[in-house]
Amino acid sequence: MSDEMSDEEELKLEVENDETPFVEFDISVSPADPTLELLASKVNQKDIIIPFYQRKYVWKIEQASRLIESFLMGLPVPQVFLYVNDEDQLEVIDGQQRIMSVKYFFEGYFGEPDRSSRRQVFKLKGLSERSEYNGKTFEELSVRDQRRLRNTSLRAIHIKQLKPSARNDSVFHIFERLNTGGTQLKPQEIRNAVYRGKIVDELKSLNGNPHWQSILGLKAPDKNQKDVEIVLRLFSLFENWNNYEKPMLRYLNRIMEENKDFSTPRAQKFKERFADVVGLVNRTLHHPFRPKGVINSAMLEGVMVALLENGSVTEARLRDCYRILSGDKSFEETLRGATTDTLTVKTRIKRAKAIFDDEPN
Repeated sequence: MSDEMSDEEELKLEVENDETPFVEFDISVSPADPTLELLASKVNQKDIIIPFYQRKYVWKIEQASRLIESFLMGLPVPQVFLYVNDEDQLEVIDGQQRIMSVKYFFEGYFGEPDRSSRRQVFKLKGLSERSEYNGKTFEELSVRDQRRLRNTSLRAIHIKQLKPSARNDSVFHIFERLNTGGTQLKPQEIRNAVYRGKIVDELKSLNGNPHWQSILGLKAPDKNQKDVEIVLRLFSLFENWNNYEKPMLRYLNRIMEENKDFSTPRAQKFKERFADVVGLVNRTLHHPFRPKGVINSAMLEGVMVALLENGSVTEARLRDCYRILSGDKSFEETLRGATTDTLTVKTRIKRAKAIFDDEPN
């Protein structure tokens, strides 16, 4: 599937009211004032990295030129935020456009090479006609201005997760609050960044199952990874829902953290059952889990977890039980309001399992 197709797909879901978690940050925060020359050098040495989850460099040359002019004029520039990862590299949370603009200007070329390996010469552009810097490359600046630019400092805030962590999702909320790019990262995108490991690829692989994508009504994976988040939600509750505690966001963060390697017997069983169940549902039910026209995550969760935990359900039984469950008042009540409340989640799954585990009336 092409990236173009993927960018056009968006999964429509009924809105759920999940409780906003109280955040206790277990981190250290320290300011630093590296010179622009040092910042550019650290990027080249991969001591500062632009993580895979970040959007690409999108500034126009005029924007980058105004930034460079601000440094040359001694004007204030917003600070950048850098996360200290486990390898002691500095991951850019916020400030990619500023840092990369400086790097490119020192190199003399704007942006990365095109498909023909050509690069645009970085001449300052779009400044006031009276600006002495207009039209100049770094090498064309006076020696004094070159030195001033190299030695100018940019305030950088270093953020590091403390170990052991009292709250394993504090870094998640750092990314959520500090990433101010043009397109805000969505929860699953942030999880992929914070809780990186084999689980990221495994969830992506499971999500790519064509039967699953058909159930969701997608021609390609959701651009914001809401479909991947639902797979994570199913895995998190599979044979584990008795341990669920609200809010759902924090619960999913914890499960993602605890299963980075995705190597437990439960994980292996889930992979096998997921493929079987989505095939069964896709063959049997037409546009399921849409009581109001769009996917209801709570309904999907209840039915899917019940099926994942019961390997004896046939197509005929699924059809009958789904019809019964769709008209079941006690189950329907768990699909409204606070659908991610602890008791509601457990009640919903219990009721679905009761229907599927017994012979239909």
